[in-house]
Amino acid sequence: MSLETPDKIRSLQRKLYCKAKAEPAFRFYVLYDKICREDILSHAYKLARANAGAPGVDGITFEQIDASGLEAWLAGLRDELVTKTYRPDPVRRVMIPKPGGGERPLGIPMSCA
Repeated sequence: MSLETPDKIRSLQRKLYCKAKAEPAFRFYVLYDKICREDILSHAYKLARANAGAPGVDGITFEQIDASGLEAWLAGLRDELVTKTYRPDPVRRVMIPKPGGGERPLGIPMSCA
């Protein structure tokens, strides 16, 4: 599995970058439709899988997703995003101290809290 960003996604990134650099005051109000693209969701999954990411707050592992069918899972996620019915499980936000001073946020799944 190649982790190199596909040309189509790289082209979108480049266009967004160029627009942002050319017009610093420009506001991107409609980027939501970009994350709903099949190629972007698939590439994001591959990157997270290769990084050995931990299960999310829902507790579903990569192995469970692969066993139940990756394409079906991604299609379901995409459908929830497109119809705007996706709702992530709640996460409790806790501020923890940083070694050099200050704090950083930590998200704790509600099922573990």
